[in-house]
Amino acid sequence: MKHWIMFGLAPLFLLTVACAKAPTDKLTAAEQAVNDARTAGAPTYLAEDFAKLESLVANAKKEIAEEEGKFAFLRDYEKAEQLLASAKADAAKVVIEAAKKKEEAKVAAVQAQQEAQASVKTTQALVAKAPVGKDRAAVEAIKADAEGLAASLAEVQTAMDAGDYLAAQTKAKAIQDKSQAVAKEIQDALAKVGGAKGKKGK
Repeated sequence: MKHWIMFGLAPLFLLTVACAKAPTDKLTAAEQAVNDARTAGAPTYLAEDFAKLESLVANAKKEIAEEEGKFAFLRDYEKAEQLLASAKADAAKVVIEAAKKKEEAKVAAVQAQQEAQASVKTTQALVAKAPVGKDRAAVEAIKADAEGLAASLAEVQTAMDAGDYLAAQTKAKAIQDKSQAVAKEIQDALAKVGGAKGKKGK
């Protein structure tokens, strides 16, 4: 009797397993969650975490493809579903964290931009005082550098407008460093002129 029951249940078991379908809806949801993380700036501000999300989805797709290659009654998408669930849950956390990191970068970029602007302004003021004498060519080169710095500030603003705050910080820092170098050149030139005048006065 038991054997007949077992034989009777076997087709039902096979039918149940055969009904397993690829988790296409869950895959779509996970991919959307990863795209949301991408939009939030995760590739830039949380590159490692974002790479893990992409890996989870990629592995889930691999699992689905492998199961699709099996006989229908042997397919089991449980592992793929677990990977997709993890990707979706982790993506939600990454979105929140990436938004925080992006906001922090924005604040830092604004500060760096302001410091760069102030540095360029100081340098331009010194350029106006630059001595013009035998080193006219050198002074003209310094003036050209100062003008180039002022023009570069526009690049910082462009990066800010694009939401690329890390690039804006990098550009602003480069401008500030260059401004300080140019300012030092002018100060050195002024010091030489002052020293020469002092010697003549004696």
